[in-house]
Amino acid sequence: MPHRKQSLHSPRSRWTLLLGLAAALALPWGPSHAAEAIRIGEINSRHRLSTAGQAYRNGLALALEQINAAGGVGGRPLQLVVREDDGDADQAARNARALISQDHVEVLTGSMLSDVALAVSREAARGRTVLVVGDALSDAITLDKGNRYTFRVRPSTYMQAAMLAEQAARLPGRRWAVVAPNYEYGQSAVASFKLLLKQARPDVEFVSDQWPALGKIKADDVARAIRQSRPDGIFNATFGEDLQKFVQAGNRQQLFEGVRVVSMASAGAPSLDPSQSEAIRDWLAIGYPWDQVSLPEHQRFLEAYLKRFSERPQLSAVFGYTTMMAIAAGLKKSEGGDGEVLVEAMRGLQFGSPLGPVSFRALDQQASLGAFVGLVSQKDGRSSMRDWRYLDGAAYLPPPAYVRSRRPASASK
Repeated sequence: MPHRKQSLHSPRSRWTLLLGLAAALALPWGPSHAAEAIRIGEINSRHRLSTAGQAYRNGLALALEQINAAGGVGGRPLQLVVREDDGDADQAARNARALISQDHVEVLTGSMLSDVALAVSREAARGRTVLVVGDALSDAITLDKGNRYTFRVRPSTYMQAAMLAEQAARLPGRRWAVVAPNYEYGQSAVASFKLLLKQARPDVEFVSDQWPALGKIKADDVARAIRQSRPDGIFNATFGEDLQKFVQAGNRQQLFEGVRVVSMASAGAPSLDPSQSEAIRDWLAIGYPWDQVSLPEHQRFLEAYLKRFSERPQLSAVFGYTTMMAIAAGLKKSEGGDGEVLVEAMRGLQFGSPLGPVSFRALDQQASLGAFVGLVSQKDGRSSMRDWRYLDGAAYLPPPAYVRSRRPASASK
């Protein structure tokens, strides 16, 4: 809902803001309730991205509750000031400007779509305000269009493509087709996968590139074009409803028979038609075996999430939770400082996550959070993951020379 501007100079308004946050999140306020809140501006696409967007926000809210229950940062509670971008980059940029100039937030976060994240990143740099991107994938966020104020938590497109290319190189086939949305994220995913797979297997060739517009995939045409190219493997970077339609069209045309699919998306999309007995079968994919992870950190996160929201977490909830933990750790290290002080505090910062310790590499301000890679299947509307491994993101960060060749020198100052 839109945020109403309130004066922070008025004790009555400040008290109203804190009471409103406590009521909304049912926070167990302690002695720090009279302290002025640290305001964090969150821009996201809840309505556009449906369940994934809401899960991300759930994770963000859960971490915020836990941080505030433990006394906040330096005795000050954290407060989210939320604005919706509806998946529109221009709207997101306007929101960022308003959050910085009118709401006087100390940190920005959110933005799930890559083009939206890049728009917010530009405004963060102009406003000299730290932005912690939690979910958007594009390499440009920390490379070509990176700036000193923007940090990213989720493994980047390059990192995930590196994980998948490593696995794809071990497969016997050499003819590959690709399908990806024709915008920043999809273009980055394909470029990185092709580069890294060719480095590992110079004998491979790419026989079909399909670039559907985001949200407007003509799935039967895409599946037909790929099938006609007779690939041994398919690299998929579609997600959400586009992924659903691609899987359904591929099944109708028997596209996946005898063909290995390597997928950037968590392939067991919950929106897939449950009437399909085997919508997806053993795709090699980035996924989330939420019920199989035995790490103590994840068990604590899982128990708290199930208790708070009465539903299983999606991977985006992990990103939201970790993002808030990163922000809190940065604010604590900087002693509540913003702008330049917070930038320096977050470079090289170590912080916790449901998947273990994570840090921001100072070189490109990319986090070392890893990903689960394994065989994903879906049957009767339920997804499962087997033979998975958690790959530490630190081992798949872009090489320093590669980063320096793409990242503006000004971003590292």
